[in-house]
Amino acid sequence: MRIGELARLSGLTASRIRFYESAGLITAVERSANGYRDYSPDAVWILEIIDTAQGAGFSLDQIRHLLPIGSGNWQHDELLDALRRKVAEIEDMQQRLQQNKDHLLAVIRNVENRPEDLDCSDRVQWVLDRVREEGPAAKPRRRRIATS
Repeated sequence: MRIGELARLSGLTASRIRFYESAGLITAVERSANGYRDYSPDAVWILEIIDTAQGAGFSLDQIRHLLPIGSGNWQHDELLDALRRKVAEIEDMQQRLQQNKDHLLAVIRNVENRPEDLDCSDRVQWVLDRVREEGPAAKPRRRRIATS
């Protein structure tokens, strides 16, 4: 199939498909005698996997190593390990974001509740002292996922 049809079926632009091809994510693209690219029907689901994986936060290099070798020859153990690592990364990120949010909400509360009888620079100092007392958002420990 030609790139226009592949773009229509995959919902991706032709330029994005060419980019994935140049990045080595789509293989076995053949050119016909007139120079048109000819993609296999498998290219549609490969593109869907690439697009979904990018949306989940995988880099192109990570995706390259997860795609099947040939048609349907998945490296199941490596795929599962990579998916588990990505879930752990997302959980760590969610924890850091929650801690950052909690810290910012504490700063907001302190600003809103600062004493009015202090002058401006003393109010700033009062807010900063409260923020220091509550402490910065703690850095979470990163979990290690077994890969064997």
